[in-house]
Amino acid sequence: MRIVIAGGHGQIALRLELLLSTGGHEVAGVIRNPEQADALRAAGAEPAVLDLESASVEQVAEVMSGADAAVFAAGAGPGSGVARKDTVDRAAAELFADAAQRAGVRRYIVVSSMGADPEHKGDDVFDAYLRAKGAADAYVRAQSGLEWTILRPGMLTNDAGTGLVRLEAHTGRGPVPRDDVAAVLAELLETPATAGLTLELISGTVPVVVAVKDIAGN
Repeated sequence: MRIVIAGGHGQIALRLELLLSTGGHEVAGVIRNPEQADALRAAGAEPAVLDLESASVEQVAEVMSGADAAVFAAGAGPGSGVARKDTVDRAAAELFADAAQRAGVRRYIVVSSMGADPEHKGDDVFDAYLRAKGAADAYVRAQSGLEWTILRPGMLTNDAGTGLVRLEAHTGRGPVPRDDVAAVLAELLETPATAGLTLELISGTVPVVVAVKDIAGN
């Protein structure tokens, strides 16, 4: 497959790019900063320099041309304010979804967040983040032209992955290594029967391949 990943220099995205390229897939990572290009190449991905906060649908669709799947893994980051939660975590995700449809890319996976909810209450930056992610998720779910899967990991850690997870519609809160999030994303891309599912992910006792296969069968 050819897979285009938004937020290509993110911690989860770099892990995913390495997994996919090692697995024989062709991967492109969308980045805003050209200085990050070498890190993507080291992970086996082709860098595509594009600012999703200012790009047009047509520009993003051009990057997606010929792709089989798209993954939205971009985020404004922990140091950003309320405004960029909206322009990146919501608007860029919606733009990426629109561009995927324009380019004829049906398979679309979103890296969301546990607790994402467009009606989430609160005035803190993290509250705004959860509202933005929730609004983006709702937008993607409303697109009939996409075979979407939304993945909502728990608290992300840099611990080494165990390959053992809990992947369900509702898991309850808990930590999960970024290694294991990337492994689940790679498996979701290989499992089109997970389209239409919104899933929570934390560490658990079930091997990634089995967890994805089980949820696809439900």
